[in-house]
Amino acid sequence: MRFIELWTNQFRNLVSQRIPVDNRQVFLIGPNGQGKTNLLEALYALCYGSSFRTNQLKELTVHGEKAFKIVGIYLGDDQIRHTLMLEWKDGKRSMSLDDREVKDRKELIYNIPCIVFSHDDIFFIKGEPEQRRRFFDQTMSMYNPLFFDDLRRYRLVLRQRNQAIKDGRFELLDLYDLQLAKYGLAIQSERTRAVYEFDQIFPSMYKDVSQNTMEVHIEYHPSWNDCATEEEIVEYLARTRSRDISMLTTTSGIHRDRFLVMEAGQPFSQTGSTGQLRLASLIFRTAQMAFFQKKTGKEPLILVDDVLLELDFEKREHFLHLMQTYCQAFFTFLPEEHYFSELAEEGALLYTVQEGRFLN
Repeated sequence: MRFIELWTNQFRNLVSQRIPVDNRQVFLIGPNGQGKTNLLEALYALCYGSSFRTNQLKELTVHGEKAFKIVGIYLGDDQIRHTLMLEWKDGKRSMSLDDREVKDRKELIYNIPCIVFSHDDIFFIKGEPEQRRRFFDQTMSMYNPLFFDDLRRYRLVLRQRNQAIKDGRFELLDLYDLQLAKYGLAIQSERTRAVYEFDQIFPSMYKDVSQNTMEVHIEYHPSWNDCATEEEIVEYLARTRSRDISMLTTTSGIHRDRFLVMEAGQPFSQTGSTGQLRLASLIFRTAQMAFFQKKTGKEPLILVDDVLLELDFEKREHFLHLMQTYCQAFFTFLPEEHYFSELAEEGALLYTVQEGRFLN
């Protein structure tokens, strides 16, 4: 799978132009603020119907406008050309694939698997627990539609249960507890399996690139750690109901689970240097690539946004070796980062980016 052409209209600062991208590697070179990351964001939006930088699609429009449109032509695994379209207009998102309306973003997730490397990835290591939950949920959703469905249903029931608590409709809680236990246990079980498998990949990758003997690994701590069945979860929710009513929210469940990055028995965010944390966040993404390929046999599309600058030559060489399993890659570089030539294959596409224009 690879994109062949991209076109945007009124999207961020990008000039409306058709950009040929029919290559395994596409390099975007230019100073900050010219539009490199905006193009990656447009590609990501086509893949998932959302942005990796904001939850508000209205922020993606050109300043002063109220609509944008993105069209991408890609070659599928079936070697047939397909057309994806995403439009934001009148406060609504609309999507289509080959002129057929896409009503559920779930259809996109399994259409073009996409992984983005960005500076914000460091929050997987040192950020709030929600950041790591989001990472692992995204990782599992990329290959497991049943997990994705359970996660959606759990979140819906959770919102309903919290609203019932706030409204004082406590007679509904028994029903919500049964549903929460059903979907929550399925999610907890899948998270347990996935973290175990992910942790077979991540530590060795970190050692290989960092060239040290630090034992960095992932631990999963479920909120319902002592509950092995739906019945036990329902009983636990009943015992802690007074606490939930007092706090006006559901205080336990998979939305409270913790994923910890540990080293020598301590959180790595406390023991690692800034450089080590940054490297670990990059390895999270390469491990995600390898994990996805192991689960599906497919290679993802990757978007690599100015994340290699902080690595020294030796670490960068080891890191780039781990990044080879992709179907297509878009890289952004500053003009002074001449080492991108180390990565470029013969015939790779190179664009100079100036004020939203892409010059070949």
